[in-house]
Amino acid sequence: MSERVVTRDRSATVEHYKAAMLLSGAGDALGYRNRLWEDEESGAAIRQELGELGGLKSIRAELPDWPVSADTVLHLATAEGLATGKAGEDLLHEVAARYVEGMKDTAGRKPGPSTILGASQLKPGEEEGFRVPYSAHGTGSGAARRSMCIGLRYPKPDQLLSLVAVAVETGRMTHPHPTGFLGAVASALFTAYAVQRRPITTWGLGLLNEACPIAKSFVRGRGFAAEEAERDWDYFCDQWQWYLDLRGISCGVGPVIWPSSYGPVERDEAYKGFSLSGRAGGSGHGAPMVALDALLGAGSDWEELMSRAGFHGGDGTAGIAGCCWGLLYGTQGVPEGNHCNLEYRERLERSAEELYARSR
Repeated sequence: MSERVVTRDRSATVEHYKAAMLLSGAGDALGYRNRLWEDEESGAAIRQELGELGGLKSIRAELPDWPVSADTVLHLATAEGLATGKAGEDLLHEVAARYVEGMKDTAGRKPGPSTILGASQLKPGEEEGFRVPYSAHGTGSGAARRSMCIGLRYPKPDQLLSLVAVAVETGRMTHPHPTGFLGAVASALFTAYAVQRRPITTWGLGLLNEACPIAKSFVRGRGFAAEEAERDWDYFCDQWQWYLDLRGISCGVGPVIWPSSYGPVERDEAYKGFSLSGRAGGSGHGAPMVALDALLGAGSDWEELMSRAGFHGGDGTAGIAGCCWGLLYGTQGVPEGNHCNLEYRERLERSAEELYARSR
């Protein structure tokens, strides 16, 4: 592990924000590999192909072979909506409009079925037009994958209510089931915790004890699909409690308990168990769970982070993990080719600068 460490007295700078947005996009593009690896269920096959390419250090993540996926397109839509400075329902209509527009740029980028359906039902500008009907199928990870930037906009502890409210409302624009939209809360929260320099071992506990109760009260207070959400609420929290118990961090302190053997093959199997569907990273609770697992295990090693969060079977989770990692460590130690010519690099960095300014 690198000697670089993060301390609480080293606050996040605009450069950390830029690294967060950039490495989120880079992690996404690298794990996606123009859909070839997104569709691959075998982590072993991905790692074999990675070796044939010369390893991570040899990859230049640039067009045409390494585009970003729909996740980054819609993460940018979220970020650029937040950067307008709008609030309340004005912000929700703004983000909804950007999701509708952003979907035009997702051909060939594999948006998920809930994302496609939800975006098609949005009617920004109309009353309640940022809401879609409740669906028992909206449990996927699409909302979690585009919500990290909410934590960049609302990074302070006293902004937790705003973070949760925006994550819930923008998350359920496409993923109205709590397993789906609470994934958005998790990704946003973990990003805010990275800004705050909270120890990573405390993040899951904060999700369960701080953010989820606020989310539940918020949904009740709004009244929209509250009964259905309450009925289906517990699965997300129960799975996260199981994970924290598994890793020995249910009290927020280490040491983290790892299996005696936890290499790439073992992680592939473990990640499937984190998911509702058996597809690693495919569920709203499971995608940020894999990302947290990777952050706990990789430390400041970018290559190890990508091995854990990006190069496994199923849906890669390196967009979430890369965002938090960039906040903690910047781009130092990341091969320049992994990000220097990344698609939408300028937009990613510009939105980071704007969110940094808004967060002050």
